[in-house]
Amino acid sequence: MKKTSRIKLRHIAPSLVTIFAICAGLTSVRMSLQGHLETALYFILLAVFLDAVDGKLARYLDSVSLFGAELDTLADFFNFGIAPGILLFNTLYIGTEHANLGWLATLLLAACCALRLARFNLSMKDPEGAAKKSTFFVGVPAPALACLALLPIFIQLQGWSTESVLPLCAIYTMGVGFLAVSTVPTFSIKYASIKRSHVPVAVILSIALVTCLMVYPWPMLIAANLIYLVSMPFSYLSHRKQAAALADV
Repeated sequence: MKKTSRIKLRHIAPSLVTIFAICAGLTSVRMSLQGHLETALYFILLAVFLDAVDGKLARYLDSVSLFGAELDTLADFFNFGIAPGILLFNTLYIGTEHANLGWLATLLLAACCALRLARFNLSMKDPEGAAKKSTFFVGVPAPALACLALLPIFIQLQGWSTESVLPLCAIYTMGVGFLAVSTVPTFSIKYASIKRSHVPVAVILSIALVTCLMVYPWPMLIAANLIYLVSMPFSYLSHRKQAAALADV
């Protein structure tokens, strides 16, 4: 008698979340093409949230797989490399004298995102790299890349005109792309920890931050991007200090 193969739902749940993230990215592109700027941004932010959820869900359900990892990479490339670039070009550059420069920045952003994800996949396939837990990323991760690249749009939504500084916006976008493929260490909260006594304070601060993000989304996102950029020199110095301490052991 032929045995019917069955798959537990917990094995496909993380991949379904990743598919939802791809749908969010595609919908963002549609909204940007139709001129619904804020809605397009919300869908990219939804994709950022779903990207954080699918990996944690896979580990929680013990359903981590190579298929899920590859699907997640494809989703990240589209959601954080292509969708933000299309949104940037349609919002800032299309129909202006700087359209070609804006398109170049868009292409470079997508290419750097693809290169960053390919490097990340290779590091995960390396036994030593996959087993290594660090409080630092190598370069800017893809979700942060998308948020940083969208900073000019956040500024525009806050009421500040970017029309006169479009070349600077394009240079900034290209610089963000280079940060993604660089080897600059950036802080990661993936393996960060806090004292047990500080948990209540952390919970209260998290609630306050989420509330502020819902009420004042664009100022909060501008502030978050600026804080992230300012933190890079500190992450570099902290990484050097940590490396020196390990070398002395």
